[in-house]
Amino acid sequence: MARAYQAACTPDFFLFDAQRRLVYRGQFDDSRPGNRVPVTGRDLRRRWPPSWRPAGRQAQKPSLGCNIKWKPGQEPDY
Repeated sequence: MARAYQAACTPDFFLFDAQRRLVYRGQFDDSRPGNRVPVTGRDLRRRWPPSWRPAGRQAQKPSLGCNIKWKPGQEPDY
């Protein structure tokens, strides 16, 4: 599944509408371990409920976290 959606790190959030179209891909919010920003889910919540707004149309912040570890020889090309 991670390869199908080109997930690069964890957590990487994907939100789909009822027709299974991607409407959001990105971070949960601006909180990070140790940055004292409260965990709110703001970035994901502003796209809820999902409506047909293609993922690239609004500014999104990419997820930051640990990269996905792939088995040797299974690494994606992206």
